[in-house]
Amino acid sequence: MSQALHPMLNTAVKAARTAGALINRASLDIERVTVTAKSHNDFVTEVDQAAEAAIIETLLGAYPGHGILAEETGRTHGAKDSDYLWIIDPLDGTTNFIHGFPVYAVSIALAFRGQIQQAVVYDPSRNDLFYASKGRGAFLNDKRLRVSKRSRLLESLIGTGFPFRKGDNFKRYLKMFEEVMQHCAGLRRPGAAALDLCYVAAGWYDGFFETGLNPWDIAAGSLMITEAGGLIGNFTGESDYLYQREIVAGNPKIYAQLVSILAPYTRIIKDDEASATAPAGSAAVPDATAAFVASVESDAPAAAVPKKPPVRIRKADLAKAKDDDAPF
Repeated sequence: MSQALHPMLNTAVKAARTAGALINRASLDIERVTVTAKSHNDFVTEVDQAAEAAIIETLLGAYPGHGILAEETGRTHGAKDSDYLWIIDPLDGTTNFIHGFPVYAVSIALAFRGQIQQAVVYDPSRNDLFYASKGRGAFLNDKRLRVSKRSRLLESLIGTGFPFRKGDNFKRYLKMFEEVMQHCAGLRRPGAAALDLCYVAAGWYDGFFETGLNPWDIAAGSLMITEAGGLIGNFTGESDYLYQREIVAGNPKIYAQLVSILAPYTRIIKDDEASATAPAGSAAVPDATAAFVASVESDAPAAAVPKKPPVRIRKADLAKAKDDDAPF
């Protein structure tokens, strides 16, 4: 890379490449990889575990006082009370990997007091390195990334992810799928959300939406998008998406049009309506990060958290986007 990287980003790149080397070696003989089902259609391999261990060793070797939130080991490693939190998915797209389908990636993000500051997504099968530092842009290898310039949803290519876990709301998703499909040029589902978000940042997708994602799936990709000039939020267009298990992203105009379609399907709206009718004195969860971390440590479902004020999209933007696209 020709440019000087932030020291913490440089460490993350080193960790991602180390994990990627492990993954590439294992991909040469997939049949020998041990696969375990965490739940229905949710798999973990010895490669996930080895890659995660290598990443954590590299990160904590450089920054022993930092915290860790990782897909396979949760908060087991690192400092529990640090302002710095590394959010790690050692192998996003495990199902693709165990079938030999070459769409998977290593995802590493660093949050400081809840805000993503550094991000790396490494595609080992293509040796593609996506990286970003807050305020310094997003890049693929040495090329600066920019979101697409399309303004009409009817002409746009949209990425998505299918619900696959037992208990996911398939009927709700199919309604969203049908509605978005009728208003865009095409939908794609490769099966690795971290890469999907990078594809939005690169302008290869014009937008993306999915439900049921965890922070390690989206933390790094979210910074890629905002640093490439895009927007990312929950289905109602708010910035409180990292722990809400629903996400929409895109260039500003396509983002606005997707929000107008997806807002009625938000899980958060239903949660708020339920909390409005809850008995007086019932406790709200004050901190999304703490709620999610507690759920990881207890293996319980993440608690719903209150919405934050909208910051990602204005009514004027939505009105303009509707004018740009006739169906709206």
